[in-house]
Parts: sequence; structure tokens; C-alpha cells
Amino acid sequence: MTAIAVEAPERPAHRDPNVQRWLGAYTASMIGDSVYFMALAWAAARTGSASGTGLVLAAGSIPRALLMLGGGVLADRIGPRRVVIGSDAARAVLVLSLAAILVLTAPTVGVLLVVALLFGAVDALFLPAVGALPPRISTPGQLARIQGLRALAARGSSIIGAPMGGVAVATGGPSLAFAAAGVLFALSLPLLLSLRIRPLAEPDTSGEAAAAAKAPHAWHDLVGGLRYIRRHRLLGPLMLVIALSELGFVGPLNLGLILLSEQRGWGASGMGWIVAGFAAGAAGSALLLAVRGRVPRAGLVMSLTALVGAVGIAALAQVPTVALAAAVAAFVGLTAGLAGALCGALVQTAADPTYLGRVTSVSTFFTYALIPLSYPVTGAAIAIWGTGPVYAVSAAVCGTGGAAGLALTALRRAELPR
Repeated sequence: MTAIAVEAPERPAHRDPNVQRWLGAYTASMIGDSVYFMALAWAAARTGSASGTGLVLAAGSIPRALLMLGGGVLADRIGPRRVVIGSDAARAVLVLSLAAILVLTAPTVGVLLVVALLFGAVDALFLPAVGALPPRISTPGQLARIQGLRALAARGSSIIGAPMGGVAVATGGPSLAFAAAGVLFALSLPLLLSLRIRPLAEPDTSGEAAAAAKAPHAWHDLVGGLRYIRRHRLLGPLMLVIALSELGFVGPLNLGLILLSEQRGWGASGMGWIVAGFAAGAAGSALLLAVRGRVPRAGLVMSLTALVGAVGIAALAQVPTVALAAAVAAFVGLTAGLAGALCGALVQTAADPTYLGRVTSVSTFFTYALIPLSYPVTGAAIAIWGTGPVYAVSAAVCGTGGAAGLALTALRRAELPR
């Protein structure tokens, strides 16, 4: 009789040492981010200039938005692992240097502005590259689980990083907080260096993929990547869903929530409970994906949860109590978190390896470029029309993303690899 080879079961991502190293590096880096922003805010406030403080805090978003797509090109050209290691090392050096400067002299708007701009530029390289790494450290069937683990790490980093930064500032001033952030960035480097990068599936060697591989100029790579996304049967619709969802989501759940809490008299403590509710819901969706792994009919589930979550956004402006608002926020966090993680997994499994960095940079660009743009628009709109109408319009925009996913056959029928 002929022996039949039995394929070994795939190792779950949370038990894979390679994924664990990546997750540890990512978590350390994200906690460092939270500590850095806390230190930057306090250092800017200590300059005594309100306008300068606002300028410093907004400065990092400019190079991040302008250079994000270029970061994706670089990740595709030299590999995302190299870009992540280089950018994390640069962040460590930059922030530790600022900590040393602040030991010797008081912070000035000029110095902080330069650091914020440089940090934003390095972030524009780091974010697309770190998003393009998961397909290179595990199998396609584990990508949804990795997205869940990544979301859990991001939520946990915010919970840990902000208090850590506050304690560091209270204990030793901004210089100690910057030093702590720099050490955290440096701690991720040994983990990143120890990653085992698995070979991806062979890229398409015909048509545009072959032309991209031979393109001599970065600009040609960028244009080719954008053209590839536009013509792709799944990636184009996914980018549309991401753009609409972010545009309708970030304003109400950030600046809008502050204005809503003030209007209702809930105060900072009430807002804290609402934010905690959202974080709990988002953590629940991340845990669900991390444990379950694959979600059947991922495109349909993603579109439905985005659509249902939009209803929760509209309801936030109508509930009368903090307790109900926190419960609705938890529902929004659960649905939006699940939709976002599934969207990220679909992006990474659908993209040709030749374009993975550029595709990731475009999806990341929508998130990080639309956030600063939506704040002034949301604030001005609430001042004119109030929270109810603005939340309703934002929910309609977010819901349009989910409706588009349901209407587009390729996205509605999209599946994650088994």
C-alpha cells in the first residue's frame, strides 16, 4: 500500500514564535509612540505659547501625509523589514537626542517643531512597512488572526502608553518621557532583527507587475501602484470602503465626542467612560479575530458590520445618558473594529507581492491623512448645525462605505484564505 502524506496542521499565529517576535516589536513601538506624543504635548505646553503648541502637535501630520505613499514604494523596493528596522532605529536616535537636549536646556517651539517634522517623516516610512510585514512572517490563512492580534496590541498600547508618559512627565519632566519612548523604540530592534521572513508567492510576471519590477524610477513605481489598485477587482473597492469609513468615523469619534460631552454636561469623566466603552468593544472584536482566525464570507461580514456600525454613530448623538452612550460606543467599537481588521486582512491577501508595500501605504494614507483634515470640518459643522445633524451625516458617509461593499459583487463575495 502507498503511504498517504498527511499535511501538518497550520500553527496558529498566536503560538508562532515568529509572529510573537513581530507582535512584541510592534507593541513596544506603539507604546513608545503613545509616550512620545504625551511628552511632545507637555514639552510644547511648557514653551508658554498656545499657538506654538498647536503648531508643534499638528506638524507631524504634514510629512506623514505627504510622504506616506513614498514609504510604500520604498518598502516594495528594498523590503518592509529593512524599512521598519531603519525607521525604528531613526526614531530611537531622534527621540533620545531630544531627551538629551532637554536635560541641558528648556524646550523651544523651534526645536520641538523640527523634531515633530522629522518624526512625522520617519513615521511615513514606518507605517506602510510595518503593515506590509504580516504576509512575510506567517501563512495567508493566519492573516485575519494577525490583524486581530495587531488591533489588540494597538489598543493595549494606548492604555499603557498614555499613563506611562504621564507618570514619566510628572516624575522627570518631558526629557524623561522622551528617553522612555526612545528606549521602547530601541527595544523593538532586536526582535525585528530576529524575524524570519518567509518567501511570498511568486508575483505575476506578466503585464503591469513585470513592468513595475523593471521600473527604474520611484515615481514610476508609485504611479504603477496606484494604477494597479484602481484596476484591481477587489483592492479598488476596498480602498473606497476604507476612505468612506474613515471620513465618516474619525471626526465624530474624536473631536466630535469632546464637543458632545461638553454640550450634554457629561464632562471629561463622562467622555472617559464613552472612550472606554469604545475601546472595550474594539478589543472584543480584536480578541474574536485573534482566537477564531478565519471569518467565513469576510467581504460580506465586513460590509455588514460597517453598515450596522454607522447606525451606532448616529445613535451616539441621541442617547440621553453617559451609560447608554458608553454602551453604544462599545457597539460601534465592536463593529468598526471587526470591519477594519477584516478589511486589512483582505487587502494583504488580495495584493500581489510586487505591490504589497504600495497597497498598504494607500490604505494607511487614508487613515492618517483624513484624520487631521476631518477635525476642523467637524468642529465648524457642529458649531453651525449642532451634534445631531453632523453625527447623522457622518454616519451616512460611513454607512455608504458599507453599502458600497454590499453593492460590489467582488467585495461582497470576497473570502480569506483557508
